[in-house]
Amino acid sequence: MASVKLTDVKKVYDNKVTAVHDFNLDIKDKEFVVFVGPSGCGKSTTMRMIAGLEDISGGTVEIDGVVVNDLQPKDRDIAMVFQNYALYPHMTVYDNIAFSLRLKKMPEDQVYEKVTSAAEVLGITDFLTRKPRALSGGQRQRVAIGRAMVRDAKVFLMDEPLSNLDAKLRNQMRAEIILLRQKLNTTFIYVTHDQTEAMTLGDRIVIMHDGYIEQVGTPMEVFEMPHNVFVAEFIGAPKMNLMQTELVQEGGKYFVTPFGAKIEVTGDKAEGLKQKGIGNRKILLGVRPEHIVLADQPGLDAIPCKLEVNEMMGSELHLHVYTADETRLIVRVPTINLTSEQRKAMVYGAQLYITFEGKVMHFFDKDSSLNLIYGD
Repeated sequence: MASVKLTDVKKVYDNKVTAVHDFNLDIKDKEFVVFVGPSGCGKSTTMRMIAGLEDISGGTVEIDGVVVNDLQPKDRDIAMVFQNYALYPHMTVYDNIAFSLRLKKMPEDQVYEKVTSAAEVLGITDFLTRKPRALSGGQRQRVAIGRAMVRDAKVFLMDEPLSNLDAKLRNQMRAEIILLRQKLNTTFIYVTHDQTEAMTLGDRIVIMHDGYIEQVGTPMEVFEMPHNVFVAEFIGAPKMNLMQTELVQEGGKYFVTPFGAKIEVTGDKAEGLKQKGIGNRKILLGVRPEHIVLADQPGLDAIPCKLEVNEMMGSELHLHVYTADETRLIVRVPTINLTSEQRKAMVYGAQLYITFEGKVMHFFDKDSSLNLIYGD
C-alpha cells in the first residue's frame, strides 16, 4: 500500500505547449482518487507521468515517500489498466494474466494460485482458456484488471477503463470496480471524462480544465460547494442553470431578481453571503435543474417561461424552457408528481411558471466566475 504525492508537476511539449500546470496533490494510502475533466484537460497526461510513461518537465512525483521521477515504469511498483485493454491477442486469458508473473520467474504453482484467485474475484474463471477475440468488451476489461491485480502493486492506475463499453455494461463494470476496490483495499488513481463515474467511484475528485486543477474535494463537496462556474456546470447532469440577475440586500435579508421575480435567499446561503460581507451587485445565479419546481400559478416568486422541449426520461421529465429574454433553462420534474393531464399539457409552447427555494442557489461573480461563498 502507498501514498502518492505530486509537487509542482508540469508537462511541457516542445518547449511551447504546457499540458499540465503546477499540479499539486497528496493522495493518501488506500484512497480512491478520480481525475475528471473534458478531453484535453491533462488528466491522462498526469496519470502517465505518475506511471512513468511520460517524462516530467518539472516538479516531483513521490510514491510511498520515494521520488520516482527517474525510475522506469517497471520499477515504480504500479499496475495500470488502459482504455484499450492492451491484451496479447495470441495468448489465452490465463497466459495474459500470468505474463508479468512469469517475467519475474515466479514458480508456476504460485502463478496458478494468483491467476485463478484473480479470475474467481472477477468472475472470469470459465474464460481462462479462451483468446481475447472470443470475449466481449466487458470480459476483456476484466482480464486487463486481472492482469494488474496479480502484480500486488502499491498503486492501481486506471485510464478511462470503461469508455469503450456500452452504457449498460459501463454501469455494471462501475459497480464491479467499487467491489474490487473493497477487496483489494489499495490506492487507486482513476481517470475519466464521465462525471457520473467520478461521483460514484471517488473518495475525492480532482476536476481539471486546460491543465489546471479547478477543485479537489469529495463528491458531495464539489457538487454542493463548486468553487467556480466551470465546476458548477461540469458536475451534475443536466448541468447547472445559469441566469444573469441581481443580488439585492434589503432589511438584513438577501433577494435575487431573475426575470422580474423576487426570491429570498435563505438558510446557509444567506448566512454565507452575510459572513462574506457581500452587498448589492450583478451576479450569475446558478440553480440545478432538480432544484427548480413548477409553480401552480403566477406570483412574485414565479418566473414565467415557455416549454420548448419535453424529454421523457422514465422516472422524470427534462423540460427545456425559455424565458422572456430567450434564456434557456432545464427543469427536472419527477413524473410521479404530475397527473396524466399535466403530462399531456407538456407540449411545445405551453405556458409554465417555475420557482426555486432560497437555500439551493449558487452565486458567481460575473467577471471572475468564482463562487461568492465558496470560491476563495
